Amino acid sequence: MFRFPLGEDLYLRPLEMGDAEELQALIEANRERLRRSMPWAAEEGLEQTTNFIALTRRQLADDNGFQAAIVYAGRIVGVVGFHGIDREHRSTSIGYWLDAEHEGRGTMTRAVGALVEHAFTAWELNRVEICAAPENRRSRAIPERLGFREEGTRREAERLSDRYLDSVVYGVLASEWRSDADR
Repeated sequence: MFRFPLGEDLYLRPLEMGDAEELQALIEANRERLRRSMPWAAEEGLEQTTNFIALTRRQLADDNGFQAAIVYAGRIVGVVGFHGIDREHRSTSIGYWLDAEHEGRGTMTRAVGALVEHAFTAWELNRVEICAAPENRRSRAIPERLGFREEGTRREAERLSDRYLDSVVYGVLASEWRSDADR
């Protein structure tokens, strides 16, 4: 299995079935914050988390992208991953979330940057997209820092309980991407 080093005591690795309870505890600790812009977070319980991890294992086995645990000092502090790969159009999209206590340290910027680099080099894709809720400034700062372009807003793109959320779309092309060595 893969392991992406991101810094001292910080790396990405595939989610494993044994991660369910630790991941669920992290979701519980961040639920109020996550549920504002991530529809799945409102009702996520241990069964749903276990099912999610099983789906991520299938995604990896099917070579259709992957979801990775962000691990710091031996503990999971978030998740980052690909929603799937559109091989015909050579594109993908990335989603992510991070424990509130670990925000503001560049962790997610490094994690997303590693995935974008992988998409363009290992898979030779042409496009990577990230969507974020308009009011989620921290989430939107990630693609902005990494050189993505804001391409527009998908109106009422996601349903959250009894309301709909807009989604700001960011994209970067392989021809625009500069690796960490070039930054």
